Amino acid sequence: MKHFVYIIKSKVDGKNYIGVTSDLEVRLEWHNLGKNTSTRFRRPFEMVYNKEFADKSEALRYERWLKQQKGGFKVKELIKMFNMPR
Repeated sequence: MKHFVYIIKSKVDGKNYIGVTSDLEVRLEWHNLGKNTSTRFRRPFEMVYNKEFADKSEALRYERWLKQQKGGFKVKELIKMFNMPR
C-alpha cells in the first residue's frame, strides 16, 4: 500500500507540519476540520509538499529524517522545489 510523507503550511501562522498518510486528500481535510489536536488551532492548512513511498516503513523513516533536519533548511528547500512551475 502506498504511503505519503506530506508537509502542510498553516495559513494563520505560516508554520509547517510534517506527517505520514495513505490518503493525502482525507488527511488534509482532517487537519482543516480540526481533528488533529496538534494542529487544531493553526488551521486552515494548505498542502505544500508530498512524496510517495511504496510502504509505510519507508515513509516513516523519511518523515523522521525530515523532522531531524537542523533549522528546517531541508524542509524549506523541498517546499520550494515542489512548488516550482513544471
